[in-house]
Amino acid sequence: MKQKSRRHSKIIEIVRNEPIETQDELTARLNKEGFTATQATVSRDIKELQLVKILTSENRYRYALPSKTTQSQPLLPSKFLGIIREGIISVEQAQNLVVVKCYSGMAQGVCAAIDSLEREGVIGSIAGDDTIFLATRDNSVSKKIVDNIKETLSI
Repeated sequence: MKQKSRRHSKIIEIVRNEPIETQDELTARLNKEGFTATQATVSRDIKELQLVKILTSENRYRYALPSKTTQSQPLLPSKFLGIIREGIISVEQAQNLVVVKCYSGMAQGVCAAIDSLEREGVIGSIAGDDTIFLATRDNSVSKKIVDNIKETLSI
């Protein structure tokens, strides 16, 4: 698995869960997690992931994933394709559940990428260390998601 994809996955996780205000903070956080990252590397990652700065209720700016309402197309093509391709080992349908097996430590990043797509009929998702469960409204939705993920992996 490529270091860049692992780093991108970790950046997504950090930005979703922590109020990161500067590139220096993100660099320090990545280094604390065991990644060797420079400010220049983080700057490129921010651009590739298309992170944006949002104003918080405390009148401070922090990094965030782009708002889905401001995008004309899904996030997958531009940002998460590599994370999904490199993070997923297998995907299976179990009735109205989709079970996605990932490489160790990748499930949360892959799940964030999948969640960003806002799939119709997905009720919720949960990610552990190496497994993701997607609950759907019915079996037909699960089948469509499995087929779509398999197609994405084969591209």
